[in-house]
Amino acid sequence: MKKKGNPFLYIGGAISAFMTALIVMGYFWTPYDPTAMESKKFLPPSFEHLLGTDNFGRDIFSRVLEGAGTSFVIAICVVLIGCLVGIIIGSFCGYYGGVADLVLTRICDSITAFPSILLALVIITVLGSGTENIVIALGILFIPSFARIVRGEFARCRDLNYIKSARLMGVGSLRIMFCHILPNTLPVLLSAVTIGFNNAILSEASMSFLGLGIQPPYASLGSMLSDSQTYLKSAPWYALGTGGAIILLILGFSLLAEGLQRSGKTA
Repeated sequence: MKKKGNPFLYIGGAISAFMTALIVMGYFWTPYDPTAMESKKFLPPSFEHLLGTDNFGRDIFSRVLEGAGTSFVIAICVVLIGCLVGIIIGSFCGYYGGVADLVLTRICDSITAFPSILLALVIITVLGSGTENIVIALGILFIPSFARIVRGEFARCRDLNYIKSARLMGVGSLRIMFCHILPNTLPVLLSAVTIGFNNAILSEASMSFLGLGIQPPYASLGSMLSDSQTYLKSAPWYALGTGGAIILLILGFSLLAEGLQRSGKTA
């Protein structure tokens, strides 16, 4: 029987690769200085300005490259914090269980009980705006989701026959946890990382949209989208270019996550 393809994985991978390539290019070269203000305000898209210019005469395409790169880096840092801390918490809770498992699980449940964006806004209000504080705030919010996934996988695997055999052979608990059980959680964890990356981009854009993210004059997709609302009729390309970049980033990684989940189910 011929095995079916996985269009979600291919299309999502292609979109994600395209956006990643643009972001990497933006780190080394942009057509114009993203923060340079000129007199050419609200120019429509052309060969000179691919996405037009904004209300300060800045090249929108250059700012989209910078803003997407900022969101990309923040998302990577947020997922790293959430994933690494979540793996540590989830692995010990899932493997040992007991009172520590109960307490940490309740803490994670308490964090996830609040709307994530509201809790992030509270943390940012306390810590102040800035890239580092955004990473800290979102990283804390992403820990429970990773911890819950890892905990479930460790609790499922800890009583399997190959783990019991490893214990009988005198293998230490840490080696069992991180050399025997953790590799078996990677397929599920990889899909969760992709979804988390997608959510981190959306969360950063939402916070910048509300004015609590990256501050001017530095570019941020969320703040650019917020600014473009005023000029929807006079300069619709401002919102379309910025919103299109956000949509492509989220769509690419959403399809990629779906493709990875389907690949894991059919493997």
